[in-house]
Formats: sequence, C-alpha cells, structure tokens
Amino acid sequence: MRRPKDMEGGQANALVAQAAGGDARAFAALVEEHYAMVYAIAYKWSGARADAEDIAQESFIKLGTVIGSFQYKSSFKTWLYRLVVNTAKDYFRKSNRVARNELPFAEGFDAPSAESSAEDRMLAAETYRAIHALPEDIRDTVLLVYAEEMSHRDAAAVLGCAEATVAWRVFQARKLLKLRSQQEGKTYG
Repeated sequence: MRRPKDMEGGQANALVAQAAGGDARAFAALVEEHYAMVYAIAYKWSGARADAEDIAQESFIKLGTVIGSFQYKSSFKTWLYRLVVNTAKDYFRKSNRVARNELPFAEGFDAPSAESSAEDRMLAAETYRAIHALPEDIRDTVLLVYAEEMSHRDAAAVLGCAEATVAWRVFQARKLLKLRSQQEGKTYG
C-alpha cells in the first residue's frame, strides 16, 4: 500500500488504511464521519430523499469493495465525492429513471431560508431547475463549483478532468443559462 501523499489528516488516512485492511470498526468510523457529506451529495444529484438514501447506501456498499484501490493521489474526501457522483449516475442509469431533467430536482434543495421572500424561493427553485436541465457534464461541474463550493482544481479531481475543462464547462453553463433566460424572459441567480 502506498503512503499517503496528502495530509488531509493523519488520523483520516489511518482510518482509510485500516478499513482497506479489513478493519470493520475503522470502516464504520469512516461511514459515520462521511455519511452527512455523502447523503448531501446524493440529494443534490437526485433531488429526492428516498433516492438520496438509496444512493448513499449504494455508495458505502461500493466503498467497501473499492476502498483498497484508494491510492492517496488526492484527498480521501475528493475521491469519495467522485465515487458518490458516479454511484448517483449509475443509480439513475440502472433504475431506468425518468430523464434527469424531469426529476423534482429543485424541491427542497438548498432553499433560501424561511425568512426569504416567496419570490426569492421561487427564483432559487427556477435556477436549480435551469441548472438541472444543462447537459450532464456541465451540470455536474456547476453543482460541484457552485453548490458544493469547490475550487476548479478540486472539481477537476472529482470529475477526473483538467482544471481548464472545469473552467470551460462553467463558461458554457453561464452561456447556456443566459440564453435560456433570454428565451424565457427570466434571470437566473
């Protein structure tokens, strides 16, 4: 097994190494430590609580089988993001779900606070629907950069592409959203 390249935390890397070696308690600790993040990612990709729970569960099942392949080239968290995103994509392909642009993506998704006006809440929902309607690679990039507040570098690591590709996809998203807003007479956040 390779030594950890990054030092996201010696303790975190030790847990990963122990879990990869078959230590059930270390694996359980990893699941407990990362469950909220995994569920949040799954929810942002699915827009439905039941699907997010299924995706999170499948992600951890998959993690149990592939954790030994983690090579410490990126942080464990970045590697896990990628695993969850890929699991979400597989989930929808495998289950023959309705086309992703027809899912209730914006329902309950990072809604503005209750103190926000109804207009702000409606605009947020419309914005997420518009983002959701983008081509998959562009949408995934936008979600990582804006919803997850990742840097272009981190998003590139999760998506397995170059930083320049992330920048191009963000540019394309802005262009497509602007075009859509002009066609519909709306402005997206």
